[in-house]
Amino acid sequence: MAVHLKEKISNILPDFLYLNDLGCDSTGGKILFATDDFFAPAENLLKKQSPEFHADLFTDYGKWRDGWETRRKRIPGHDWCIIQLGMPGMICGFDADTSYLAGNCAPRISIQAACLKSEEVPPLPARGYRIGTTASEEELEAAKEIKSDEWTALVPISEIKSGNLDTGHNYFFVNSKQRWTHLRLNLYPDGGIARLKVYGTILKDWSFCGLNHLNDLVATMNGGICIGYSDAQLGHPQNIIGIGKAKSMKDGWETGRNLERPPILKADDKGMLLIQGSEWAIFRLGRSGTITHVEIDTSHFKGNFPDTFKLEACVLTIQEEKDCIVQKWAFQQGLKWHVLLPATKLNPHKRHFFAGTSIQTLNVFTHVRLSIAPDGGVSRLRLWGFARALPDENKNIF
Repeated sequence: MAVHLKEKISNILPDFLYLNDLGCDSTGGKILFATDDFFAPAENLLKKQSPEFHADLFTDYGKWRDGWETRRKRIPGHDWCIIQLGMPGMICGFDADTSYLAGNCAPRISIQAACLKSEEVPPLPARGYRIGTTASEEELEAAKEIKSDEWTALVPISEIKSGNLDTGHNYFFVNSKQRWTHLRLNLYPDGGIARLKVYGTILKDWSFCGLNHLNDLVATMNGGICIGYSDAQLGHPQNIIGIGKAKSMKDGWETGRNLERPPILKADDKGMLLIQGSEWAIFRLGRSGTITHVEIDTSHFKGNFPDTFKLEACVLTIQEEKDCIVQKWAFQQGLKWHVLLPATKLNPHKRHFFAGTSIQTLNVFTHVRLSIAPDGGVSRLRLWGFARALPDENKNIF
């Protein structure tokens, strides 16, 4: 069910990397069980940030690792762990990142999956602080009750490589259209992996949402996803549709400075800076719908907030979106963008709300484009509205 693409074979990155990481700990992903956490705990697998390395840092059990690393096995069997996805959905691909694990990388892995209801998962002992430990007999017996060894194989037993010191991406394409809630990651027989990224699409059941139920149509947890952007030098735009309030600038979208800004800035009679160009990010809504309330939050961006923003929307088919992604959105100006909010001034470190007559069109859309001028950072974007089917909705429309 999977095709393996090692990073060293091709410089072309897989398409699924723009999708959401369904297992990330920042969205609720968690480790339920691991056979061994001797050198470094399995919880590190699900961290959002890239792996780190500290040459002179050691623990009482050996070299400090920013990943999951088990002891060298001296008994029969192999190591494995159970992961509960933070955002259940359809998995399109994996990235087994082995950065900084040269000499200690697991030589082979496999990944299994299941779609479980909460009552189908027996209670497992709390994980607690795990470094330097192995699973107890009680923990092992409790984990066996889930029968994870019988789950569907998404990635068969496959070799992985540690690559360079700071990069070791092993990509696996998955050909499955099912919804998954849990994973079993198997190491053969032992060793380490720095991160496991689970890229896919959230499958929210919208049938429980009534016609008058207000939803954040672009939220990650509702299936929203960033599918294109002009610049993400200091923070990815996917962050701004994440859960809760941003904790810092690191948890937002921030671009580099516009290199074409004039030496001396001027403003028009409305106070908007007269600077050519803007940065943009395009999002696919979790469900087609009508947007009635908008929030733009610049919290934490005090000296680097955008001067203005603009919000537009359009309708794209599945094929049109694929074509735009392949073309890096080079021809997006040819799309039928409709203005939801015109160019509007922003303030630093503030939540901005718009509704009612501020919203210029109440049509049904599938995609939105947020433009900021001339550059800067945004911490959150919320697009509240009502899920609605398109008048001509069919299998080719999101």
